Amino acid sequence: MPKVLISDKMDPKAAEIFRQRGVEVDEITGKTPDELKAIIGDYDGLAIRSSTKVTKDILDAATNLKVIGRAGIGVDNVDIPAASTKGVVVMNTPFGNSITTAEHAIALIFALARQLPQADASTQAGKWEKSKFMGVELTSKTLGLIGAGNIGSIVAERARGLRMKVIAYDPFLTEERAVELGVEKVDLDTLLARADFITLHTPLTDQTRNILSKENLAKTKKGVRIVNCARGGLIDEAALKEGLESGHIAGAALDVFVTEPAKENALFGTPNFISTPHLGASTTEAQVNVAIQVAEQMSDYLVSGGVTNALNMPSLSAEEAPRLKPYMALAEKLGSLVGQLAHGPLKSVAIETEGAAAELNQKPITGAVLAGLMRVYSDTVNMVNAPFLAKERGLDVREVRHDREGDYHTLVRVTVKTDAGDRSVAGTLFSDAAPRLVELFGIKVEADLAGNMLYVVNEDAPGFIGRIGTTLGEAGVNIGTFHLGRRAAGGEAVLLLSVDEPVDAELVEQLRALPGVNTAMALSF
Repeated sequence: MPKVLISDKMDPKAAEIFRQRGVEVDEITGKTPDELKAIIGDYDGLAIRSSTKVTKDILDAATNLKVIGRAGIGVDNVDIPAASTKGVVVMNTPFGNSITTAEHAIALIFALARQLPQADASTQAGKWEKSKFMGVELTSKTLGLIGAGNIGSIVAERARGLRMKVIAYDPFLTEERAVELGVEKVDLDTLLARADFITLHTPLTDQTRNILSKENLAKTKKGVRIVNCARGGLIDEAALKEGLESGHIAGAALDVFVTEPAKENALFGTPNFISTPHLGASTTEAQVNVAIQVAEQMSDYLVSGGVTNALNMPSLSAEEAPRLKPYMALAEKLGSLVGQLAHGPLKSVAIETEGAAAELNQKPITGAVLAGLMRVYSDTVNMVNAPFLAKERGLDVREVRHDREGDYHTLVRVTVKTDAGDRSVAGTLFSDAAPRLVELFGIKVEADLAGNMLYVVNEDAPGFIGRIGTTLGEAGVNIGTFHLGRRAAGGEAVLLLSVDEPVDAELVEQLRALPGVNTAMALSF
């Protein structure tokens, strides 16, 4: 039974769902990094919020860990490259708190427009400064969205309901999607020049860091009001302070900061500045939603292999997983076979599918091929870290999907390019869903791919099979299955034998020395 650790405070429904799905769960919160390091090796999954820091040290100690689930969007507290190298899937729940975060952004827009926090403090101090707090209407104002993804699109919908005009800058926003959202797609400079209110809804990346830099803030319309409920670091805080103090920026509301917890910040006390302590996801509904989602996603992965909202591998739904499982097994074995047989460094790999295989999600099939292929370089490789290993080695990966009708109802072909030329293998699934090899380096064969095997290339001549059998028999090696293929009578033939025990290097050398043998190799699956 898989075992999961919940290391941050989370809604109790998460633990309930794990247990309902057949996953053992421990709720142990508040541990120091050293304490977590001491126990993490016992767990297949780790469910966290923002408190637990999953560093390389923690991951090195997590010898059984398969998945990390973050109940929320941001995964700044997870070393994703280290997790990927270890073959650990990292998931988040990007939609569980979307409405909550979008509503908080709208609330801060209202707070800026009507100076609500300042008016409240003044009134409760007994001042009644009615004329001091002259606000602005939102109706007919232009809202500039930087980021029109899941949360940004909800903000756009709410803003349009307030009769605001919405413009959006997002490199990934298509014209069709912009029409669907009822927003005008613009470039960043246009947004800065036209927007009365600017709200940010983008992740923090090298491309978005300080997207509202001093230079860009200077391009904004005088009297602009700025809201950030996304990530700290999207705005140059020092430049924002200057803009507020000069009066160029009429107001700013931040829920996120470069350094958190933000116990101190140069913006605190600045006129027309509003702050909240990262409350974007802080509603009862959102906390329940993300807890439920992370438990469901992790359970799907640990129990059935389904992958949802993963940051370091392709998605694979729980419904797809059972159907894809035999194809992935076939793909991994073909990758392993060609990896063991290809001599020298690999330059590229092409994964071709036809028939039933071509109708499926290709990314998991590719991941499985790479996992088998990269096993010659690492004994801890899996579908998560295989693409990273391939990239490290400069391996060019290509997917090809064929619509054509072939000899088999389904076929997967893997071709690698080496200094010695192309090496290609192909396989199919028979009715029992067991992987079968049907082509090896252009020679038609039919062979199981399992356990310990011998691969022999020989000249097709009488007496050869007897010599092989005698040599293996004298060495005490029992043959399980025997598969032979050839290009033409009297030409080159390929022999694949499954044997009951591993074949040592000395016996392989004996086989290579037999008359007519060109190549002999021991394989394992």
